Amino acid sequence: MQNLKVYAVIQQFSKVEQNRFRKFLCSPYFNANQDLIDLYDHLVDSMAGDPEQEVPKEAFWEKLNPDKPYDDVRMRKYFSDLMKQLEGYIAQEAFQENPLHQATYLMDAVIQRKISKLFNNTLKSARRLSDQQHYRPANYYYHQYQIEKNYYRLNRSLGKRDIETNVEEIANNLDRFYLAEKLKYYCDVLSQQYSVSFEYEILFLEEIIAHIKRYRYEEVPPIAVYFQIYLAYTEGDNEAHYFKLKDLLEKHGLEFPKEEAQEIYTFAINYCTRKINKGNQSFLREYFDLYKDLLKKDILIVEGEMEPGLFRNIVVVGLRLGEMVWTEQFILDYQHYLPEAQRENTVSFNLSQLYFYKRDYDMVIETLRHVEYEDVITNLNAKTLLLTTYFEIDEIEPLYSLMESFRAYLNRHKDISSRRRRSFLQFIRFVKKLTKTMPGDSKRIESLREELKSSKGVASSQWIMEKIEELV
Repeated sequence: MQNLKVYAVIQQFSKVEQNRFRKFLCSPYFNANQDLIDLYDHLVDSMAGDPEQEVPKEAFWEKLNPDKPYDDVRMRKYFSDLMKQLEGYIAQEAFQENPLHQATYLMDAVIQRKISKLFNNTLKSARRLSDQQHYRPANYYYHQYQIEKNYYRLNRSLGKRDIETNVEEIANNLDRFYLAEKLKYYCDVLSQQYSVSFEYEILFLEEIIAHIKRYRYEEVPPIAVYFQIYLAYTEGDNEAHYFKLKDLLEKHGLEFPKEEAQEIYTFAINYCTRKINKGNQSFLREYFDLYKDLLKKDILIVEGEMEPGLFRNIVVVGLRLGEMVWTEQFILDYQHYLPEAQRENTVSFNLSQLYFYKRDYDMVIETLRHVEYEDVITNLNAKTLLLTTYFEIDEIEPLYSLMESFRAYLNRHKDISSRRRRSFLQFIRFVKKLTKTMPGDSKRIESLREELKSSKGVASSQWIMEKIEELV
């Protein structure tokens, strides 16, 4: 029974949202079927017990129809109807959260119904809500387009055909929405092309780019920002495009909803990553500054939580730049925003990285030795960190033991991609070669150096090169 969609959706709801949905379900405007309310209550009660215990559909039928034999067709209808109510509730909640959306639909309905006494009030309300909007993503201009379109319809319905119309405002706002959305998705395509080779045909792109180059649209945040991302990605060698993008993010970063703002900053962060990978280490500081700006603007905390991957990225770059004090304070200040289920492991792993950079190797070993992380990627990184720690303190016996168990782990876990498995297997191979290379053996050191340079995708290659150079 737990495989039912309706069960899975309700299980994702918080207690507050479960109660809100019940109020929705009890409203006769939305639902007049008492059986659905009873079924929902039984479902919620079953979730309070052992979540692993399967509750058969027959048990719910017994509670709803104790005097009737089980009817699977009817039971499926109950679940289907409850699912429709759930979908209606989710849509209603989304509608309620957007007053401007409500005002736009109200204007449309009032004009269609020709309720003339509400014309002025609904128009004023829509314009007032529009003026109060803090965010200016592409959708803002779509709502502006709808308001102006309805104002045009309103004047025509009142017979005002001899006055100057607002056709320019209608067209301009529709153009702003269209241009911003088109650019946004093309930027996604450009970003995707760095890792996969999908081909997309996007109509009118050349005309759009030429048009924006001519008119700039710098007063329209989504067009200005996405156009600058386009320039940074298509003319990557011209770093001026990146710095112009950075200025625009400083100016307009808070004018986008948090999730979209994160995506926009990610474009800039990925640009820095590519520069770093090409050997331009000055962009490591740029990468760090972008994350600090995200923290300052409170963009990384969405619905009270921070993604563990983002948390880890910030720690890594802070440590690589030697920002030990700042990074430690970040871990302490932001650990509470990590999802509770992943918090302990995420904090322990990132603290172990901090200890490593502080050369407090005993604390690294203490933190990592007995931990087996559920997340495969974190587990791989933790084993790598423990291996480098044993090497740093010249603990040869545990080092060789861990290399063997690490290799077995990589070969045993089939869910690890072949590229990633090869990356870590190469890392183990180079560490083993390091242990067998004597300091001052210039011929072997040079051979090892050249082999590393010619090898692609070796995990922790920078650390390996540092160890090679220390042997000179």
